[in-house]
This record gives sequence, C-alpha cells and structure tokens, in this order.
Amino acid sequence: MVIPRLVVAAPASGAGKTTVATGLIAALTRAGRSVAPFKVGPDYIDPGYHALAAGRPGRNLDPVLVGEHRIRPLFAHGASGCDVAVIEGVLGLFDGRAGTPGFGSTAHVAALLEAPVVLTVDSRGQGRSLAALLHGFRGYQPDVRIAGVVLNRVGSDRHEAVLREACAEVGLPVLGALRRSDVVALPSRHLGLVPAVEHGSPAVGAVDAMADLVAWSVDLVAVLALAHEAGPLTDAPWDPAAEMRVASRDETSAMVRRTLAMVVDSHDGVSTKGKSTVVMRVDSHDEAALAMRADSTTRASSTTRVGSDKRAASETRVGFGMRRGSHRASVVAVAGGAAFTFGYAEYADLLAAGGAEIAVVDPLRDEKLPADTTALVLPGGFPEEHAAELSANQSLRAAVAEFVRSGGAVHAECGGLLYLARELDGLPMCGVLDASAAMSGSLTLGYRDAVAATDSVLYQAGARITGHEFHRTRVTPGSGGQAAWHWRDAAGKPVTEGFVIGRVHASYLHTHPAGSPDQVKRLVSAGGPA
Repeated sequence: MVIPRLVVAAPASGAGKTTVATGLIAALTRAGRSVAPFKVGPDYIDPGYHALAAGRPGRNLDPVLVGEHRIRPLFAHGASGCDVAVIEGVLGLFDGRAGTPGFGSTAHVAALLEAPVVLTVDSRGQGRSLAALLHGFRGYQPDVRIAGVVLNRVGSDRHEAVLREACAEVGLPVLGALRRSDVVALPSRHLGLVPAVEHGSPAVGAVDAMADLVAWSVDLVAVLALAHEAGPLTDAPWDPAAEMRVASRDETSAMVRRTLAMVVDSHDGVSTKGKSTVVMRVDSHDEAALAMRADSTTRASSTTRVGSDKRAASETRVGFGMRRGSHRASVVAVAGGAAFTFGYAEYADLLAAGGAEIAVVDPLRDEKLPADTTALVLPGGFPEEHAAELSANQSLRAAVAEFVRSGGAVHAECGGLLYLARELDGLPMCGVLDASAAMSGSLTLGYRDAVAATDSVLYQAGARITGHEFHRTRVTPGSGGQAAWHWRDAAGKPVTEGFVIGRVHASYLHTHPAGSPDQVKRLVSAGGPA
C-alpha cells in the first residue's frame, strides 16, 4: 500500500506545528485532495482542528498507548482511500516519554512510518545560527529524514532572505515562509487550546485563516512531491472487526454505512461554511468516528434531522440525532457536545464493529438517555468549564443516576469522572460517586503503567494497561466502591486511583481503545441492566 505522507515537526513546543499542519490539511483539502489527518501522542484537541480542516476524523498515533507494532496498521486504517496523510508531531522532534530514549516521540513515529519530516521553525530571533540548529537536528537520529523546512513567524523580507541562506548552507529546502500573524491565533486555557467545538465559529475562521496563510506562503506542489517520496507500507490495516471478533465484515460494513448515513444527513453532509467547506467523506471505517467527532465540526441546530426519517417532530431527539430502529442490538450512549470532546476515533470504530449503535448525547442540551441504552460512555473534556450548565440539566443528571441504579454499564474517563461525582466546584452533578471534584492549582500530566485493582465492567483484576493523565482538577473521595487502578509514581510510591461501583468504571486515566480493545468488547457484551 502506497500512502503519500509527511510529518510536521518542530525543534520545540510552541513553534507553530498546529498552524502549519492544520493549514496544510485545509489547503490541500481545498485543492481537492482527500487528506488523512493524524496527531502524534495523546492529544485530543489538535485532532478537532484537523477534523475541521479535512472533513474527516483526526486520529492519534501513540506508541506508548497502543504499542509501536500497531502504529503502521492504525495509520493504514485511518489513511485508507486518501490521497495524502499529514501527521502533526508532538513537543520537540525527539521528545518522547520521560525516562526513555525518545519512545513515543515524533521522531519515533516518523521512523516507524518511514515518513519524511518537515521541520517547522519559529524564526523569531533566528538568523544564520539556524544553520547550526538544522545541522544538529538532521544528523542526530539517522533513521529520521528531515527533508524540508517551513519558516514560521518571519519578520520581514530581509529576515526571510537571511533564513533561506542559512537553510541553503546545510542543504535543506525551504518549503514555505509564514509571516507573523495574529489572525491564526487560537485561544488557550489551563490544558492548552480551546477545543474546536467550544470555540465554535471562530474555530472555523481560524482554520480558514490557516488555510489562507499556508496556501499563500507554502509551496504545496513541493509538499505533495515530498509526501510522494515515502515508500510503500506492507502492513495490513488495523481491523476493528477482527479485534471485536464479529461474525462478518460485511455485517459490520453495513452497520457502519447505516450510521454514517444518519450522521451525514443530520448535517446535510457538510462540516463547515466558507472557503474551507468540505463534504464529509463516506468511508466505511470513518462512520462511527464521525459520530463521536461530530460535535468537533458543527452542531447544526437544537433539533437535527435524522437519516431519511422526517418524523422528528413527534420523536425525542437523542444527542446528535441518531434514533433507534427495529434492527437494534446494543445502543451505547456517548457523551458529546462542548463539555465532552476528548475521545479517540477508534473507540467508535470498535463499538460499531461490535454491533453497537452509537447515540451521541449532549449533557448540556439533552434531557434523557435513549430508552434502550445498554451502556454509557462519558469521555474526557472540560466539564469544569460548563459546570453550571451541566448542573442545571437536572433531568439528564437524574437519568444517568437512575441508569446506574438499574445496573447500567458506564465507562467514565477524566471529565466523565467529574460528571459522575456528587459535586463539581460546589455545583451538584450526577451523584453516582460519593466524591467531590474541584479545580486545583497544579497540573497532573503523564503516562501511567496501571494495573486493574478489581474486576469491573471493563477489565479483569490484574489487567495491565498504559494510560495518560491530563487534568487540573482533584477528586476527594467519600466512602463506597473500590479502586479502579494501582500504579507507582515517578518516585516509586504506590498510587490508588479511580472508582469501581457496581458496573461503573470511573477514572482520571485516559486509555486508547486500540491498545486495549477488550475493554470495548466487555462494555458491548455487558448488555442491558443487570
């Protein structure tokens, strides 16, 4: 399989990787290319902007969470049917998991994918010394090919000329030079950029501005030529149906297409307006991912149309607008909307492959769960930014609590954990967990090698998994329930974290479903209330 591809990297964080990568994705999409967008590492926010730019889900490539043996298959799965893939890096090019020689770094992923690297350089304060920086980066790791440079935040024509001379000294082509601009700036807060779905129409404008800037400043023909220099990959694409061991791939494909039809119709098949408007692509393996990413593009209205069913006036809308029909097996409700934006596309792929139908529910708007919900997924996000609205939706809070009391299966990660607590920053939440959550002044961040502390709806006791923590809140537990996880911190001190109560698994730990597909299989097979 030949998939033209390139990696957008940088010497350090803050150099403008997201601007260049998102701008490239949007500009190439405008030019009629089908672009597969990827992000290295556990980041949930950048893929939301990638999705806006490409009109298809942004996907993550993280060797720490899924194992390096899965990177090429996951890439082939996500890039299937596309003209080109753009992979945005994480941190500095060689920065990986602490305590390892770059494991999980952008360089690691670029080497695994045998993809050329475009180095984005923050040009502020740089002159001829840029040549030394590029010389060092290019020679540091021989299996990583730095094939070109994009100069970012260039100050003037003279400044650009000096920088181009520096690049020429070390024999690296300049693929583009972006002038300093506030138009492409995106708002940030305590955990980084504001997610695209929360930023709303300004996010669309920012992506448009990135596309304009890159289309004007970068040689797209040269970029595509570089991407085509990547050789063939012989790995079979990751197969969610095989992971879930379903009876027939044809049956899975039919389920995927049914849900995609509903997702696309509910948005008229269009993700955004203006120059970056793109039609959602109807690739079978993207269906469920679009369902979970739908709110990362746009929420058309408070009442959405559903498939070809125009009886919406008399029916209850369920989240994104999916409805239940006679072919139902498992219906998995997934929290979405502005408060719950952290989710990996492969989770939805696995749910669909396992025969489940996804109903996206917005806890800021929807007042109840689907009547035939068999499991509830509460992903991460920023519920702390929407605590008042979440608390005000008493109907859904009560419905979630009743679902749990009736024995419903629940998987809650980070933001979902906060929503299940008794209170968040003093405001009532679902009260499923006897715990109080509040903002804190410190950031908790890092990979965790965790062991399941007890049997749960997701894991058998003793199961091992690598996850990722990323939050500025704290949870003070009360009584009841058992711990979800054990691990040791950097100093070797034992840590007990999370909650298992009945068929609820709630934890700060973010996990990647492709790294532990059994969790999704167990959730789907949990069935209805016990």
